[in-house]
Amino acid sequence: PLPLLFAFHGFKRGDLLEVPRTLFTHFGIYLGDGRVAHLIPDILPMVTNNRLLLGVITKVASVRVDSVADFAYGSDILINHMDKVCRQPPLDGDEVARRAEKLLGSVTYSLLWYNCEHYVMYCRYGMAISYQTYQLFAFLLKQKT
Repeated sequence: PLPLLFAFHGFKRGDLLEVPRTLFTHFGIYLGDGRVAHLIPDILPMVTNNRLLLGVITKVASVRVDSVADFAYGSDILINHMDKVCRQPPLDGDEVARRAEKLLGSVTYSLLWYNCEHYVMYCRYGMAISYQTYQLFAFLLKQKT
């Protein structure tokens, strides 16, 4: 059973979950039964802000399944917020979850070219894109002018 904190959110299989972190947002796909698939750099054995920050220098990550509580790590969770941003309609929830499950295991990781946002965007919308990466590039280009 889900911890009381998350029990009333009504997550559905294939929902895209977002957890705001200090410098960025972490993303996952809800699989059902209180489980979330997410891509995380292979550095430390536990999900922490430090792990996510240190992971930007690694080139290997894992798509793994954790509990909702471990995924959230004490933060609030946004549900399907990207549906408001992405022009592409979301795929069926079961298809989203199947895509997420199919990619479980080790993957090549890049903060800019394949991170947790690219993973969930591919699973839910069929496009491996990252709005955070786009915003970072836009910010850096603006600094040059």
